[in-house]
Amino acid sequence: MIRPWPKLVSKPAGDFRIFQVRTDRKVSPRTGAEHEFHVIDCANWVNVVALTPNDQLVMVEQYRHGSGTVELEIPGGMIDAEDATPVTAGVRELREETGYEGGVPFLLGEIFPNPAIQSNTCYTVLVRDCHLRHVTEFDHGEDIITRLVPASEIPSLIAEGKIRHSLVVVALAHFDFWRRRQLAK
Repeated sequence: MIRPWPKLVSKPAGDFRIFQVRTDRKVSPRTGAEHEFHVIDCANWVNVVALTPNDQLVMVEQYRHGSGTVELEIPGGMIDAEDATPVTAGVRELREETGYEGGVPFLLGEIFPNPAIQSNTCYTVLVRDCHLRHVTEFDHGEDIITRLVPASEIPSLIAEGKIRHSLVVVALAHFDFWRRRQLAK
């Protein structure tokens, strides 16, 4: 039986504005040996699957510094302290990044982006009946182009490597699972 590892001590190891690193000293419940682990603490994230009335997804293209590539993604970002819930954060991110808003949003799922080294959660929100209603409000580090993509093209875009962001692929899987459940009803 796998058990949690008791934490002996935790200390800050670095602050990098959008995330912090801490070092935890823990004890293996199996061996009793002590080990150090580095954990990345950052805000929780939200991704938004935004669907127009004609079954198109509101997507964004943006440059990603980690990969050095322009990626086709869904809107999303960090959940701010002022956001009451992941759903309200998703609605805000959708509006800021694309200018779109829609009907009643709801939570599709949640995942741990990388539970081996990160402490945060990433939520997926679905907003249907989306229409362009606002001007965009990019953060100072954002440079985004909005694209409308037919939902039917998403599987081939993933298979062809045109959608490569792992958290976006997971969010789109949540969307696919939800659609399949709706069709089965």
